[in-house]
Amino acid sequence: MSAVDYSKYIRASGDGVRIAVHVVPRASRTELCGTYGEDSLKVRLRAPPVDGKANKELARFISKTLGVASRDVQLVSGMLGRDKVVHVSGVSSDFAAAKLESVSK
Repeated sequence: MSAVDYSKYIRASGDGVRIAVHVVPRASRTELCGTYGEDSLKVRLRAPPVDGKANKELARFISKTLGVASRDVQLVSGMLGRDKVVHVSGVSSDFAAAKLESVSK
């Protein structure tokens, strides 16, 4: 997974970035596990897709990974599906890509 160019999954948007993510709920652990297709990162989540638990866990994971406050992470689309877009305020594309690369090693 070290050859992944994370910057191609991150788009600058207003005051931050948008990250395309494909989630796999009910996994054994929460982790970034590579890519899904050509336009999304793949994230495994321990939480089940019930009552927004998986969405909350995804927001917590992104917040912790990028080192931002949870209020700076918003789910833009994909509330009910596995393909989601997350907006993170206050970070640049390069910063987000570097942080994601650091947790994948």
